[in-house]
Amino acid sequence: MLAVLSPGQGSQKPGFLIPWLALPDAEARLRWWSALAGVDLVHLGTEADADEIKDTARTQPLLVAAALLAAEHLPMHDVALVAGHSVGELGAAALAGVFPAEAAVTLAGVRGREMAAACALEATGMAAVLGGDPDEVLAAIEAHGLYPANRNGAGQIVAAGPVAGLEKLAAEPPARARVTQLQVAGAFHTPYMAPAEDALAAVAAGIIPADPARILLSNRDGSAVSHGREMVQRLVRQVTAPVRWDLCMRTLADLGVTGVIELPPAGTLAGLVKRELKGEGMPEIVTLKTPDDLPAARDLIARHSGPSGREPVIQQSRTEGEHA
Repeated sequence: MLAVLSPGQGSQKPGFLIPWLALPDAEARLRWWSALAGVDLVHLGTEADADEIKDTARTQPLLVAAALLAAEHLPMHDVALVAGHSVGELGAAALAGVFPAEAAVTLAGVRGREMAAACALEATGMAAVLGGDPDEVLAAIEAHGLYPANRNGAGQIVAAGPVAGLEKLAAEPPARARVTQLQVAGAFHTPYMAPAEDALAAVAAGIIPADPARILLSNRDGSAVSHGREMVQRLVRQVTAPVRWDLCMRTLADLGVTGVIELPPAGTLAGLVKRELKGEGMPEIVTLKTPDDLPAARDLIARHSGPSGREPVIQQSRTEGEHA
């Protein structure tokens, strides 16, 4: 069984879309999507520097557009499972057929603008906590008035909340853990993003979704979602809810996924999968960074397509208590 993964914010690099513009109609697609997202995706993916593409309002539609652009050159009908990290879930939902690519890019534009606006309301941020005992790390995060915004597996939990609390956490890290401040605008996936969730909900209410045509995993709890309306609700809720990528990777292992393709800008999710699923059960991975990687990705799909491994049963949602 093969999974296609769509990365989230922080994976972008200056100029990463340059080679993709050589493909037929790629620039035209990006200009059309730019009109929907309200940002110049061609400029952002080719000429913009690191600071410009770090802006949440620009980064989010750029990442979704990049993933969808690359996926158009893959035989997605042979892909059994899709998943995305944070804003990458919008791209994954489009690839699963919940809504068109145009809707995904439009929602990413709204999501990015509104989250950027919410970040400006209070001085908040995020920090990665690497290593340490997970329970002790979660306890330390809570003790400093912070939230576990991302649980990425592979010994990585991202704390988010007031800057003062993050500074205290860095000064008093949990045992055998180190804390690294992240260069982000605010506390994503926490209650501080409530205004953005409300704004996204108002726009998403106008979507008439379809049920997923393939297995679509949710960041909320790693479960597969079988109804389009539920997925749209989860996408909205995810603005303030923790990203449980650790549970998504657990589901990849539970379903016996044997091959993984990460869409551009690829690398981050592949690294997490390699560290979390190492050993005999580690899937074969292709990171789709440039069009030169397309033949390898198509070959992987051909060799790993179909329900090989365990039966891909749609799971029930895990309990809210697992969100910490």
